[in-house]
Amino acid sequence: MVGIFGTRGIGKTTLSKAIYNSIDAQFERSCFLENIKEASSQRDGLIQLQNKLLSKILGSSSPVVDNVDRGSTLIKHRLSRLRILLVLDDVDDLVQLEKLARKGDWFGLGSRIIITTRDKLLLRAHGVDSIYEVNKLDHDESLQLFCSNAFKRDKPNDGHRDIAENVVRYSEGLLLDLTTQGLALKEKRYALSE
Repeated sequence: MVGIFGTRGIGKTTLSKAIYNSIDAQFERSCFLENIKEASSQRDGLIQLQNKLLSKILGSSSPVVDNVDRGSTLIKHRLSRLRILLVLDDVDDLVQLEKLARKGDWFGLGSRIIITTRDKLLLRAHGVDSIYEVNKLDHDESLQLFCSNAFKRDKPNDGHRDIAENVVRYSEGLLLDLTTQGLALKEKRYALSE
């Protein structure tokens, strides 16, 4: 198990998607469970997540989960021989981990479980093997990301330098804010040019 933690908007999901997309072909089966915090807060949310996990991994032979404890048992027994890649994105409660991936031996030899969260202590409490912190982008990285989204280039031209610097300062190195602001400016510029 590998844990990726950091503040909101820092790029944990983006990073885990990039890892998932680059290595999923190395596994028998793979599943990316996104927005676990939000999904599990819904009525029967953990049951729905367990059903989604089993369905993605087992396909049409997947059993239907009707309660959380049965779901945990099914995950442990049905996936224990499969080498899988599983990403659990935006986990905020130990119960979510306990019911979706309690231990590494729930999955076949060579499986990889990637967990993204804002809470480093949650990863430690779950006994995650390796924990990585996603750091904020520095000024130059922030400027490059914003400009690539807003202007399709690495640096702003003289007419856009003040705007770019203000956005970089405002975003404080957060990938989500930089990307959102860059795309919003691009759309605004495109709308004005029509």
